[in-house]
Amino acid sequence: MIKKKILVTGGAGFISSSFVRHLLTKTPHDVVSLDALTYAGNMENLTDVLGHERLSFVHGDIRDRDLVGDIVGQVDVIVNAAAESHVEKSILEGAREFVTTNVEGTQILLDAVRRRPVERFVLISSSEVYGTAERDPMDEEHALNPRSPYAATKAGADRLAYAYFVTYGLPIVILRPFNNYGPFQHPEKVVPRFITQALADRPLTIHGDGHASRDWLYVEDHAEAIDAVLCTDMDSIAGEVVNLATGADISVSQIASMVLDVLGKPATLKEHVPERPGQVHRHIGSTDKAERLLGWRARVSFEDGLERTIAWYQQNRLWWETALRAERTASRSAS
Repeated sequence: MIKKKILVTGGAGFISSSFVRHLLTKTPHDVVSLDALTYAGNMENLTDVLGHERLSFVHGDIRDRDLVGDIVGQVDVIVNAAAESHVEKSILEGAREFVTTNVEGTQILLDAVRRRPVERFVLISSSEVYGTAERDPMDEEHALNPRSPYAATKAGADRLAYAYFVTYGLPIVILRPFNNYGPFQHPEKVVPRFITQALADRPLTIHGDGHASRDWLYVEDHAEAIDAVLCTDMDSIAGEVVNLATGADISVSQIASMVLDVLGKPATLKEHVPERPGQVHRHIGSTDKAERLLGWRARVSFEDGLERTIAWYQQNRLWWETALRAERTASRSAS
């Protein structure tokens, strides 16, 4: 394997920090982690690897054209995972930050690559761009019908990256992961929210009747998929969109029950709250293209991944309590 220098944007976030850890432990590559350290970026996510000789951390924003231009000129590969991803925040507080980070930030990176070419540019998009499934499993040809401001901005970045492939011939690959879960995920997301609520003996708040279902991808499987993109001949994947999914879906209500069962908590902790606006009712992804192009398939079952995730939150209570306090402080400051 030829050693590369890889820029991971949003590198202190949940998915990206898992990928950084994967690169440092499973490959010879040098890594540049760029992160603005907003609510989702947390240096604690990288504590165990910060001193690694092949990791450089840069505190900065992908909307900073000068900084981005300097960094892009020094790397071989870009994995753009930087994003504002708090769906409820995009609904309640407006989409401005989501537009500037998710769309404009991607555009700044793409323009930097036009000036200083790289070997490949991997955009981490989202299955949320599809909206509610019109058929299942959802393949990469499924219509894009984003149902939240967050999802709309991810769709914008997704299509912008594709347009730069078509127009300028940039070496673009677009990944659409389905719902990730695992260690280090911010507790505003549903799986860690249920786990932390149960650990604190608080009600597990379920939007609507809990029928909404998702295809759940363990974060370490996601990291392996991105690595597979880096190892695949670029001629066979340039301009392609690839789902990262398991091919199975589980409802939100089922997950709440599974969390309570693993932790030995009573079912009475489940509490239903009003449905969230713009709710996506069902997501289940086709796995065929990822297997055909990348030779990748998710390995971790949801049951196994959930047990691993619960164990991590049990052992790292200080981490998630600190994250929740920081979010509450930020919300009070914003109001």
